[in-house]
Amino acid sequence: MTPSAEPANTTLRPRRVGLFACVAALTVVLDQLTKWWAVAKLDGREPITLVGDLLSLRFVLNPGAALGTAAGYTIVLSLIAIAVVVTLVVIARRLRDPWWAVGLGLFLGGAVGNLIDRLFREPSFLRGHVVDFIDYAGFFVGNVADIALTIAAVVIIWRSWRGHRFDGTREEDA
Repeated sequence: MTPSAEPANTTLRPRRVGLFACVAALTVVLDQLTKWWAVAKLDGREPITLVGDLLSLRFVLNPGAALGTAAGYTIVLSLIAIAVVVTLVVIARRLRDPWWAVGLGLFLGGAVGNLIDRLFREPSFLRGHVVDFIDYAGFFVGNVADIALTIAAVVIIWRSWRGHRFDGTREEDA
């Protein structure tokens, strides 16, 4: 019999790979459907006001990262996103905390959602522009993937601050 990689003297929580995968998949689907809608309904039109000057819908193709930064580094951003996706998939089997599964699932879904644009949209493979359409008071324009990435960051910081690790252990347990 081969010794287990898991400690024998602790009660393990169930793995959360399914939750992680479902959250990631739902995020990608919602992101891509809303981008499809934005391309079909907003491209070439005037912005649509939703909440006064605070929130509107405006079609933008973003070659860069958050807030339009790093526009000249689209290939680098694409390669970083691929590395993030691979890393998240590799560590997913160790997930045992449900909140970490949700946070990392949102992170994966957001990364994949924007990566799909970078891989398959114009102008070319790895250089594609990301579809953004949610305008936050003229400060920046984002999309559903960006919302998922932001929520993921909050969940990850919260769980880390509370001492919860993604494998289901707590810092004081160590």
